[in-house]
Amino acid sequence: MASSLQIPICIPTCSSSRKSRTFSTSCSLNARAKSKIPMPPINPRDPFLSRLASVAVNSPETLLNRPSNNSDSLPYLDIFDEPKLMATPAQVERSVSYNEHRPKKPPPDLPSLLLHGRIVYIGMPLVPAVTELIVAELMYLQWMDPKQPIYIYINSTGTTRDDGETVGMESEGFAIYDAMMQLKNEIHTVAVGAAIGQACLLLAAGTKGNRFMMPHAKAMIQQPRVPSSGLMPASDVLIRAKEVITNRDTLVKLLSKHTGNSVEAVSNLMKRPYYMDSTTAKEFGVIDKVLWRGQEKIMADVASPEDWDKNAGVKVVDEL
Repeated sequence: MASSLQIPICIPTCSSSRKSRTFSTSCSLNARAKSKIPMPPINPRDPFLSRLASVAVNSPETLLNRPSNNSDSLPYLDIFDEPKLMATPAQVERSVSYNEHRPKKPPPDLPSLLLHGRIVYIGMPLVPAVTELIVAELMYLQWMDPKQPIYIYINSTGTTRDDGETVGMESEGFAIYDAMMQLKNEIHTVAVGAAIGQACLLLAAGTKGNRFMMPHAKAMIQQPRVPSSGLMPASDVLIRAKEVITNRDTLVKLLSKHTGNSVEAVSNLMKRPYYMDSTTAKEFGVIDKVLWRGQEKIMADVASPEDWDKNAGVKVVDEL
């Protein structure tokens, strides 16, 4: 590298000082004209140039009194290997730009982050791809820790879309339900948005006392719907209708089991779509508690039954 650099040298031949100054000036002008070589742009953040500049300021003798360059190594590279210079860390300029602080590797996807917090989010209709993911997450969380609770947030229209069209079989909801029943963990279910059809069953299937609902969420129970059967023969339509009736009876029995209502009461309500707000869902037995900000403080200020009796002047006599 050093041998390839050509620096024009001017040697004055005149003895008088006046002629020497004139000749040196003309030589310098000629040198500038000849040295207009295109230079690459210099990066001000280059660590090599920064280290070289710091050496020139702190110990210029290191650069002035340099031995003859060895052709086998590039010039000034030995500065980085000198223990004295490397003992002091280089001053790094702070930057507030995003590129300086962005992560070295891409962050994980959002379901993985929620899974790390033992949260399973059902935010789509129950189609085979969703069922596969939910069942796998439940099995994984039980394998990680069978004693810690699992939190399931539900915002799903079940096996139908919001317009009532069937998008999945009823077995998709039953698959998630059976997986929940096989877990050793406590399951906390929370309804955010809507829990319709099979999703309402999953909401009610949480551990007793740990089934929650947001104040403006909705729950709805309805009969299973027959998928489109335009290309089916009449015999296949009859078979499919019998299967839908069987799924309806199973859904009624499971809802009756988890809500504490009779099979007849649930069956009568399911003849037509039955919508429930958070208060109605609590009264029906789908959930145990409505979540809203500030309720802990209000409930903490409520007096206990014993205090109510004491303030009212009621004396409680212990049973003999």
